[in-house]
Amino acid sequence: MPNVQLPPKESNLFKRILKCYEQKQYKNGLKFCKMILSNPKFAEHGETLAMKGLTLNCLGKKEEAYEFVRKGLRNDVKSHVCWHVYGLLQRSDKKYDEAIKCYRNALKLDKDNLQILRDLSLLQIQMRDLEGYRETRYQLLQLRPTQRASWIGYAIAYHLLKDYDMALKLLEEFRQTQQVPLNKIDYEYSELILYQNQVMREADLFQESLEHIETYEKQICDKLSVEEIKGEMLLKLGRLKEASEVFKNLIDRNAENWCYYEGLEKALQLSTLEERLQIYEEISKQYPRAISPRRLPLNLVPGNISISL
Repeated sequence: MPNVQLPPKESNLFKRILKCYEQKQYKNGLKFCKMILSNPKFAEHGETLAMKGLTLNCLGKKEEAYEFVRKGLRNDVKSHVCWHVYGLLQRSDKKYDEAIKCYRNALKLDKDNLQILRDLSLLQIQMRDLEGYRETRYQLLQLRPTQRASWIGYAIAYHLLKDYDMALKLLEEFRQTQQVPLNKIDYEYSELILYQNQVMREADLFQESLEHIETYEKQICDKLSVEEIKGEMLLKLGRLKEASEVFKNLIDRNAENWCYYEGLEKALQLSTLEERLQIYEEISKQYPRAISPRRLPLNLVPGNISISL
């Protein structure tokens, strides 16, 4: 049987319980629970009992926690708060399927609750329920169409489902709504551009990826990633001379990164052992303090051959 609505005084106390839980002030939260439940009129208030159980769970008192949460749910089975709390309790015990059921029951009672939708989406992606994750992220986008996280989350759903065209369409549509001041660093916008490019590369859109990174290069903060992407895409497109220059510049920036040497070898199309060793010898002379150009040749030659670098 559902509880009566809390009057203003008790309602404010309940809000303080929620705030204490969010701020991890669990002992204070229990004090406020006691203040409500000690009143005979609200001794069986379902949502307060549920929150007391959730707070006790955070203090390691699991058995008591389940007792209070279940009692709260019995007293107010039509409360989205009670179902949400029960889901949080199940999630803490790694009973993810049961937690999802609880979240869905909570949404039946409050279908537009942002926090429950966010919690549900996190569990769906953890359980690899990608179709369900997409549906939940769409609901969040409808409720908060101006928030960056809403658009990115929905695009990620399509990305994970390997629907790259739709993911790119969403990301571009969102990017066009962003107003980035000139001559000002915007790290979030920079990361959005890099994420767009990642989706392009996974979709094997190599030419598009290269053109994209060159177009927005000045607005990307991570200049190293820009050069690495350029080198990778130039290799994929068979533009080997340009790729070799990029990887030489990258080695100049960091002579210890093994991946740069691998990229340089592919770009130069070295066919013989002697050619490969010669390149490492030249780089080793250019960067005498670097270990990688002296270490990597050891992977190329048999153990009975000595090399001098």
